[in-house]
Parts: sequence; structure tokens; C-alpha cells
Amino acid sequence: MATSITKAQAGEGRRGPSRPDGDGAGRRRGALLHRLDVKGAPYAFVAPFFVVFAAFSFYPLVYTSWISLHRVELATLDVMEWVAFDNYVDLWNDSRFWNALANTFTIGVISTVPQLLMALGLAHLLNYRMRGSLFFRIASLVPYATSVGAAALVFTMLFERDFGMINWVFGLVGLDPVDWEADKWPAQAAISTIVIWRWTGYNALLYLAAMQAIPADRYEAAAIDGASRWRQFTNVTVPGIRSTIVFTIVLSTIGATQLFGEPLIFGQGPNGVTGGADNQYQTLGLLLYEEGWKNYQMGRSATVAWAMFLLLVLVLVTQRLIERLRSRTS
Repeated sequence: MATSITKAQAGEGRRGPSRPDGDGAGRRRGALLHRLDVKGAPYAFVAPFFVVFAAFSFYPLVYTSWISLHRVELATLDVMEWVAFDNYVDLWNDSRFWNALANTFTIGVISTVPQLLMALGLAHLLNYRMRGSLFFRIASLVPYATSVGAAALVFTMLFERDFGMINWVFGLVGLDPVDWEADKWPAQAAISTIVIWRWTGYNALLYLAAMQAIPADRYEAAAIDGASRWRQFTNVTVPGIRSTIVFTIVLSTIGATQLFGEPLIFGQGPNGVTGGADNQYQTLGLLLYEEGWKNYQMGRSATVAWAMFLLLVLVLVTQRLIERLRSRTS
């Protein structure tokens, strides 16, 4: 009898005490929560961005495309008349659209090319060890931190025809005053000056950050080979920040396409909306505003907005194709 009890106790010791079925369910529940945490946490972290994007970017984009297919007035937004693609056909045949597109292109070129070249040179200077480099880096961001309204207002006073400082300097050297607002090319040059002043420092800091990521041994190897500072800049620095240069070109192209505040304030009144008396500096952004908030034609305004969007898509696709062809040839 004692032997059987001892064997039973020994067998129970080998098997261990029996556990309730709830422990297995708890382990399965913990494993499920772990899998949800590992796989679902990234989606939970990025969900706020997609919610905000859907509410403030995707929905307005879709709704604008729907409005562009209707005849809608600003006073009666709830009354829509279906016109299909008539707004796009009218826009294609509108000389004001092609004029605004040409002005947007010329102002974009006049402002973007000098801006990026100056930013590249400024970043190259700031990349060297120099006294007060931190001060100059902070100072280069001051124009970017200045509001577009304040900057455009100051430059408008500088380019004023009768009492502006620019014409005053011209008078000191014997040059005739320039009517910056009335003539096409002077007006576009003045507006481009505002854009250059605001964005050169910002792009310079982008280039500077990319330059500081280039390994120093590349410059040391180039110096050992006898390369001058200029050869180091063209053969080491520029190829090393090529992706950043492409990024700033795309960013500047988007900004030039959406140019609005500078020409609006430069016009100093009703001419600001129309881009001058002869639309000599009216951009696509100003045309959009004129159609929607001056002519009260929200359908045509939405059509201009979609034309701007499609133009940016075309530019981005072209840039990607060029990069792909370049990567294949290299």
C-alpha cells in the first residue's frame, strides 16, 4: 500500500501539477496582442498623417476636380450645372491662360536659376571654417522667416517708380527711371528679386547640409592629385550633392508654379489680381484667384487649379524619366 502511494506521488511529481485551461488561452491572447503590436503599430503611427492628408489634401483635390466639371458661381456654391469638359476647352482657348502660363514660366526661370546658383555658392562659402559661421547660417534664414507680405511690401517700395530707392540710384549714375510695374520684363524682374531674396538662404542651408555629409577623404584625395579648389567643387562637391540639387529644382518649380503673394502685393491694388493692366505679370495663381474671387466662376477657377496640378505632374514625370535615362547611360 505504501509502495503504491509512493509510486503515485512520484508519477505526479514527474508530470507536475495540472494547470487550468485558462493559461493556454492567456498565452494565445498574449501572442495575438504581440503580433498586433508588431504588425499594427507602424500603421497606427502613420495613421494621423493619412487622416490629415485625406481631410485637407485628398478630399479637396477630388472635390475640386468635381467642381471643374460644372458651372458654379461663388454666391451659389450649392447650385451646379454639369458642363463636362467645357471648362477645360474654354481654358485651352483662353489667351489669358497661355499668357499666365508663359509669365509663370519666365518668372520661374528668372527667379530659380540665379537663386539656386547663388545658394550653391553661398553654401560652398559657409562650408569652410570661418569666424562667425553660425551667425551667417542663421542670417541666411532670416529672409525665409520673413512673411511674404512684409517682404513684397518692402520690395514694392524699393521698386516704386517715382520715389523708389532703385530709381533713385539709377538717377545718381545718370540712368532714366524705370516703370517697374507697368512694363513686362521690369515687373517680372522685380517679382523675381523678391523670390530670390526669400529663398536663396533656405536652399543654401539645404546644400550646406548635403555638403557636410560628403566624406572628407574625397577632398583629401583630390588635393593629393593636385586638384584646385574649383576642380574640387566641380568634381567632388557638385556630384556629391546631386540628389539635393535635383530636390531643390523640383521644390523651386513647385513654388514658381504656385507663385501668388509676391505679384499680388506688387500690383498695389486692383492691378495686383490681374497681373498689371495688360496682364504682363499675371501668373497661374493670380488667374485662379481672378476667376474664382473676382469673376465668381468657381468652376473655371477649379479648372485652373487642376491645370496647375497636371503641369506639376508633367514636370515630375519628366524629371523621373530624365533621371532614369541618365542612370541607364551611366
